[in-house]
Amino acid sequence: MISPEFPINESERLNAVKSYSLLDTLPETDFDDITALISAICEVPISLITLLDTERNFLKSHHGVELSESPRSISFCGHAILSDDEIYIIEDARKSKIFHDNPLVTEFKAIFYAGVPLRNPEGFPLGTLCVYDHKPRQLSENQIRTLKIIAKQVMNLFELRKTNLQLDSAITSLETQNAFLEKFSGQVSHDLKSPLANISSLTEFIKEENGERLSQESLEYLDLINESSESLRNYIDGALHHYRADASVRNAKEDFSLESVFNEISKIQNLRHKNFVLKNDVELKNANKSALTQILFNLVDNAYKYNNNTNPKVELDFEDSDSHYYFLVIDNGMGIEKKDLDKIFELFNISNPKDVFGKKGSGIGLFTVKSMIEKLGGTISVTSKPHFGTTFRFSIKK
Repeated sequence: MISPEFPINESERLNAVKSYSLLDTLPETDFDDITALISAICEVPISLITLLDTERNFLKSHHGVELSESPRSISFCGHAILSDDEIYIIEDARKSKIFHDNPLVTEFKAIFYAGVPLRNPEGFPLGTLCVYDHKPRQLSENQIRTLKIIAKQVMNLFELRKTNLQLDSAITSLETQNAFLEKFSGQVSHDLKSPLANISSLTEFIKEENGERLSQESLEYLDLINESSESLRNYIDGALHHYRADASVRNAKEDFSLESVFNEISKIQNLRHKNFVLKNDVELKNANKSALTQILFNLVDNAYKYNNNTNPKVELDFEDSDSHYYFLVIDNGMGIEKKDLDKIFELFNISNPKDVFGKKGSGIGLFTVKSMIEKLGGTISVTSKPHFGTTFRFSIKK
């Protein structure tokens, strides 16, 4: 018996094998179906998908045998990966100087072998897709061609697995970063908002205690300080809302009615006695209720905050399609100038200087809304007529 030598690039080849995280994994249907199929096509009792580790031949899938691994030193596959041929065939191992006294031949009756090296995109042979028989034989041209084709499909499955593992790792890393950013933003928010509240309180106190002794210019400076601290607080609140909204997009989907979302927004914003109208109710299937509620809450909140009509009204409507749910938020407020429509979803863009309460927006809310909608597989658009009202129409994927 002649044991297979190691390739000259064995260290790099082993790193390639390990990069797929397949060694010592449990059987998988995708691979077992392939070995069962190739065994039937080639009319042989045994077919394997193998990976050559340092000292062993790991059998990722083994049709017709109960072994999960064998010593590399006696493996046919160890010789197959050294071959420059597309397929390595031993018609009768008993007549081969390399294999005639191999334990696989003498004890397990592995007489016939055909193996196609599984080469990754960099050209490293990871293992083989191979078949065995207990008697000498030949494969037909069609069987050889099929074996080569299916070996490529096995390699495609390996690559898909590797890509999925990389995606899982990236998602885990992003989730860790998001958790840190959320915690960090919450801490920063607390650390910044407390002194800002103190600034606002102190400016009001100074005005109350010394108002008569201060010049008009000084009073204006105090108002500017108060207004600036209020704007900064709004930016901080907007940033926090953005982080929380991003997290809600990852929440589980569920079945719920649009009316339940409408009622929740009405309760939170105390809109029961205002003109907030649900035009159409619908049962939404497998949708993200948390994210939808945040999106609609933000749009409805804006519709009232920027509505100077003596009788403000906001309507929530619904449309359906085969692939998406569509929602409309319609108001009769001050509207948006045409020149501003293309910019309202940009980060830190502020179309209206102040809302009806005299507060300046952060320019983060609509940017967050658009970001959430896109992550839910949808789009958002807006139409508006100054002094008559605005309609936001957005979709989420079913």
